[in-house]
Amino acid sequence: MDFNHISVLKEETINYLNIRPDGVYVDGTLGGGGHAYEVARRLTSGTLVGIDRDDAAITAAGQRLSEFSERVKLVRDNFKNAKSVLSELGIDGIDGAMLDLGVSSHQLDEGERGFSYRMEAPLDMRMDRRQALSAHTVVNTYSEGDLSRIIADYGEERFARAIARRIVQARKEREITTTTELADLILSAFPAAARRNASGHPAKRTFQAIRIEVNGELEILKDAVYDLFSCLKPGGRLAIITFHSLEDRAVKQVFTDLSTGCTCSKKLPVCVCGRVAQGTLITRKPFVATAEEQEQNHRAHSAKLRVIMKN
Repeated sequence: MDFNHISVLKEETINYLNIRPDGVYVDGTLGGGGHAYEVARRLTSGTLVGIDRDDAAITAAGQRLSEFSERVKLVRDNFKNAKSVLSELGIDGIDGAMLDLGVSSHQLDEGERGFSYRMEAPLDMRMDRRQALSAHTVVNTYSEGDLSRIIADYGEERFARAIARRIVQARKEREITTTTELADLILSAFPAAARRNASGHPAKRTFQAIRIEVNGELEILKDAVYDLFSCLKPGGRLAIITFHSLEDRAVKQVFTDLSTGCTCSKKLPVCVCGRVAQGTLITRKPFVATAEEQEQNHRAHSAKLRVIMKN
């Protein structure tokens, strides 16, 4: 299957990165190479490092970026390791980096990956298929308390306890093995009125929560953002696209911390804390997709772009 993925906020991200032809850039979530292609075609003597933990993404992006092979380096890894990846490549500073977080269109559309509640598939949800932990493990072995916590925290699901209880009850009779089995169980845990009034499929938030747990998406995010920022040269920019409030909140917190200077009381005549802002917010409020892009690409509805520049 082709790696079909429509890049969200592509033009805006590239514009905010302010690409230099001789610069060094990192795409930490390479996907199908949509954003990366726009960076690579603007480079002359510069370098693009593309990172993704999904083997299918690396293969697809390699094909898409083949015309720029002399200035593109692709690495199968997690963006949380970007600092060490750059070190191994002998790169000691970058002019820009971007992250397009969450699950890709391809991963949702490729049924066998188990990301979607709409298609029957084995419970998987691993972005990196080399790892042991999968959705099957989470659903069939986590305690009711842990399931409830994950679904509430990562899915922001108000019926988390009922869903966790239903899963544990069901797996006592037999193992839960497919996405559709899990989606049906989640649906059965919803009160009838909530089912009728749901704006989307009742399983959406729980599937998101399990996916985040399997891939450690929030666990790594803040440290990874700090690390990527530390790799920037002065004037370098970091652009991050998020797709749900938990991701956006984490990115906002890190960007706010990095762009905060003196925290002394205004009553003091001089600064005594010594704190200096490390970065400057390029987007004080997140940039969102236009109505036209949202109409063309459903994934763009919840997308938010934040950008920071290193001082």
